[in-house]
Amino acid sequence: MGRIKTIARRTFLIGSAAIVGGAAFGVYQINKDAPNPLVAGDGEATLNPFVMITRDGVTIIAPRAEMGQGVQTTLAALAAEELDVAWEDITVLHGPPAQAYYNSVFLGMAIPGAHYKDTPFKHNMREQVGKVSKLLDLQATGGSTSMKDFYERMRHAGASAREALKLAASAQLGVAASDLRTENSTVIAPDGTTIAYADLAEALRDITPPDVELRDPAEWKYLGKSMPRLDMVGKVTGTARFATDTKLDGMKFATVRMSPTRAGMESYDDSAARDMDGVEAIVDLDDGIAVIASNTWLAMQAAEAVEITWTPATYPSDTDALRAAIAASLDEEANSMVRDDGDVTSAVEGTEITAKYYMPWLAHATMEPMSATALFTSDALELWSGNQTPTMIRDACAKAVGLTPEQVTLHTTYMGGGFGRRGEQDFSVIAARIAAAMPGTPIRMTWSREEDMRRDFYRPAAIAQFRGVVQDGKPVLVDGKIAAPSVFHNSSLRQTGVVPPGPDRLHVEGAADQPYAIPNFRIAGHLTDISVPIGFWRSVGASINGFMLDTFIDEMAHTAGADPLQFRLDMARAEHAPSASVIEAVGEMSGWTGQTPANIGRGVAFSFSFGTPVAQVVEVEDTGRGIKINKCWIAADLGTVLDPGIVEAQMTSGAIYGFSAAMQEEITFADGMAEQGNFYDYDALRMHTVPAFEVRLLENNPFMGGAGEPGTPPSMPALGNALFDLTGTRARELPLNKTFDLIL
Repeated sequence: MGRIKTIARRTFLIGSAAIVGGAAFGVYQINKDAPNPLVAGDGEATLNPFVMITRDGVTIIAPRAEMGQGVQTTLAALAAEELDVAWEDITVLHGPPAQAYYNSVFLGMAIPGAHYKDTPFKHNMREQVGKVSKLLDLQATGGSTSMKDFYERMRHAGASAREALKLAASAQLGVAASDLRTENSTVIAPDGTTIAYADLAEALRDITPPDVELRDPAEWKYLGKSMPRLDMVGKVTGTARFATDTKLDGMKFATVRMSPTRAGMESYDDSAARDMDGVEAIVDLDDGIAVIASNTWLAMQAAEAVEITWTPATYPSDTDALRAAIAASLDEEANSMVRDDGDVTSAVEGTEITAKYYMPWLAHATMEPMSATALFTSDALELWSGNQTPTMIRDACAKAVGLTPEQVTLHTTYMGGGFGRRGEQDFSVIAARIAAAMPGTPIRMTWSREEDMRRDFYRPAAIAQFRGVVQDGKPVLVDGKIAAPSVFHNSSLRQTGVVPPGPDRLHVEGAADQPYAIPNFRIAGHLTDISVPIGFWRSVGASINGFMLDTFIDEMAHTAGADPLQFRLDMARAEHAPSASVIEAVGEMSGWTGQTPANIGRGVAFSFSFGTPVAQVVEVEDTGRGIKINKCWIAADLGTVLDPGIVEAQMTSGAIYGFSAAMQEEITFADGMAEQGNFYDYDALRMHTVPAFEVRLLENNPFMGGAGEPGTPPSMPALGNALFDLTGTRARELPLNKTFDLIL
């Protein structure tokens, strides 16, 4: 670890060209290479922003946040596949905030139209629009974009570096580069002479890496296989470094109590806290206080000893009032109508069904609470933070302490869970402000679990009402209205100061964009204007709408007297073959017959999100001591599966996250504050209640889909549908423990 830190500090110098603005929009500006932020030290070569060759070997920059999803392992494999580096020789680092590491997918997702309908032309259009993120320095991990983002970029980086190594070896050996080959971190001449990559580091400084063609997937050695996780040994042995593990000489420790109403504080009395031995300082942060002390536990005790009067919230003060505000917006004019097929207002013959659904407020509940370490001097800020948005964090922290972005050095650490929460700037900015109050002293800030829970940016509550018509066993009409506060608008306003124009597609994703052939199909979005702080939560709008729409589809199937799996399959076959294939596959995997014993229930659900169709079957059992989940079958189609083991883990992880939310999680409000504060009142699925999983990965999708989030949306309705099959009781709101006797 010491060598890695040395490399990081010596080579990760951020050139000013990577952070200044002023670039004109245009094809040339969008497509030209971003500046390389890496500066080589003696005996080192930076071949591009992703590959460094040093005397110690090969370092691959995998600039996406590792929060347990295995992203850095697969990013490294993408480069290593073309670079011909031995897997055991790889060192992987996240890298600095820099324009070169922009997210090339985010902005393309905003182009209108359901992703399952993309043609090659439209897909290419999304890719070109996505490149505008380069001009915005938008470096971010989220939206299940990392593999789509870097599938070709990392491979080109590896291929280019490989050919540069051959050119350098050619000059030393006097052999044409075309006669050389590479294998296991060495260049090999026709006569068997070998030169290790590390021995070419100095010679590479005079080589311009060429552009070369990528290898055929048939030649892959690493991709398409389950690779050893590069982060696993450190995590198993306890040597991996998270933000809460940062240790610096002379360090002090801090925690905070920030306004749980988000409206600030009217007054505070810190006299009792100041008298506690070991308390170094109490910092007024305007909307809260920070305590700096000799250790974290003392800081937390002192923070609790401060008597604070909070300013009342500007939103309705309790859960019932918030729910009423959301319900009221259903009666207002729709803000979006991104799907409006056929005519849902005309008379359609058949059997009509109506239903109303409610989804509660949810917290992120990352296992590692928000934390960061900062060292401020008069002309520099160094920050250690597990975060998902490095460039935005860097810029926001610089502004908060009166520095320029060039004066900020940001180290992005491993993080104990993100789920969108660590895409926010608040905790890093607060750490920077605390450090600025004690210049020259490194401060490690750690939030208490209660602070983390009550100062979250929540997944919003939502209400939907649906009307459907079935005719001759098939759906002929679905008319849905979805009401909730807007995550996209709320987050955009908070982080950029503006609300983007146009309909909020994120608000209705998971409903309006589903590949179902229904002749009359409309989804209307109704935005609720309340100021509860909300943010991106794993699978975002699809986590809400996946439950509400699919549960309604299940209700329609039962009303039609149709098999629930066949009902979905018929709709998908007429609209999107890859989606139909995963529904068919999960039926085959689970041995679906539509018939279950008296004490067993099975439910099926489907959702298309983040470019990936996923179908799930869940089996539940009434044990006589409560209901437990026995098994979950998952079929998904990502188009190209780069690492089956990691994708399978992400599918099961997404389902577990969804089961936890569906079964028992809910944030409630009183006096404008969240009432939950720890895992005793906001619990997750435990190991003894996790079901057995079986996952099948298909590759029929014409474009690559995401892995981190698509497993969450169908898990909630699949469980609810299974409970209906078992009990005959239909749950139209979550959490399910309000309706069923579940083993938790």
